[in-house]
Amino acid sequence: MIKIKKYAAIDIGSNAMRVLIANVIEEKGKATQFNKSHLVRVPIRLGQDAFTVGEISKESADRMIKAMKAFKLLMEVYQVEKFAACATSAMREAFNGKDLVERIEDETGVKIDIIDGKTEAAIISNSNLAAYISTKSNYLYVDVGGGSTEFTLFSKGKRLVSKSFKNGTVRLLNEMVPEGVWSEIEKWIKEQTVNMESIEIIGSGGNINKIFKMSGKNQQRPLTLTYLNQQYKFLNSLSYEERISNLGLNQDRADVIIPAVKIYLHAMKSCNAKHLYVPKIGLSDGIVKAMYYNTTEIHAHTL
Repeated sequence: MIKIKKYAAIDIGSNAMRVLIANVIEEKGKATQFNKSHLVRVPIRLGQDAFTVGEISKESADRMIKAMKAFKLLMEVYQVEKFAACATSAMREAFNGKDLVERIEDETGVKIDIIDGKTEAAIISNSNLAAYISTKSNYLYVDVGGGSTEFTLFSKGKRLVSKSFKNGTVRLLNEMVPEGVWSEIEKWIKEQTVNMESIEIIGSGGNINKIFKMSGKNQQRPLTLTYLNQQYKFLNSLSYEERISNLGLNQDRADVIIPAVKIYLHAMKSCNAKHLYVPKIGLSDGIVKAMYYNTTEIHAHTL
């Protein structure tokens, strides 16, 4: 006999907000399964406010509250029994971030945890990586967001170290990433991987998912460094409007996709990786698992 629980994860990122509703399936004698049931993404670019002027604007705050009310209604319709909401770098850095969290709770009843980069990396690494990580190989997990990029190094199936850097797509679009940050990332990657013979990259985030979908590859096959370089040049050859009309990219994806690819390429070159796997996992998946296993500092709530 199986038991099915419904969990929801709300991820408030620098480029978009999303809610993931997942079925948690328990069956005696078998490993618990985590299956995605529904995902809604709303392109509210909080990082544009937070990174440039230091606060979330009234317009963005109002849209955010409307989205949160919609998320709550959706969770009620799906009869979600447990949920958690996490906000990342944009809300961390906006001086009115905590005030906005209080306002959202007052108006919607949804409590939000503003998490730091270390916690974010830990949650992400709790995603379903086991199916993609061989106990005989080394992997650098790279999650590119709008405000920051999280790196986690795995060796022989074990997580060794995680690090968050303020190098995200929205920051790059606004020319707010000093050249020294790229050097810091390269130095950190090389120091952590100095004694490793070969490394492969695991990438997560909406942009790399889109690049992978455009490649037409089977889910188990990786993207190569050569292919990613070619895609970077191709995307750069198109105007913003052409990326929307010719490639069918959403408006909020058509600009950030180029700096995202640049970050992945930089990571690959820093550790001489030739392949990048894209398993379609991220913070939302990690939040669901963190709630179930109670492994991090996030707080689960009931509706």
